[in-house]
Amino acid sequence: MEKLSQEEVKHIAHLARIRLTDDEVEKYRVSLAKLFESVDEIHEIKGYNDEILIAPWKEDTTLREDHVEEMLSQEEVLQNAPAKNGKFVEVPVMLSE
Repeated sequence: MEKLSQEEVKHIAHLARIRLTDDEVEKYRVSLAKLFESVDEIHEIKGYNDEILIAPWKEDTTLREDHVEEMLSQEEVLQNAPAKNGKFVEVPVMLSE
């Protein structure tokens, strides 16, 4: 099992918008490496096929009915936005990821 670097763990935490202490970074270096190793084991399964993972059951999925509800006002939405510019919610640029 190969450990992840501290920078890789910090990058993953940044993408997930999670703040980690130095102790947590060290803890997750091992935990995430084990998780990634477990995911890689899926490819070792005899007869593995990506299509199996799309829908591993044969039953049709029944979706819930949509119900029209009252919409939030623009002010209510902006109250919970971590960053805003005028009447718009600001989001980080993700094209470089």
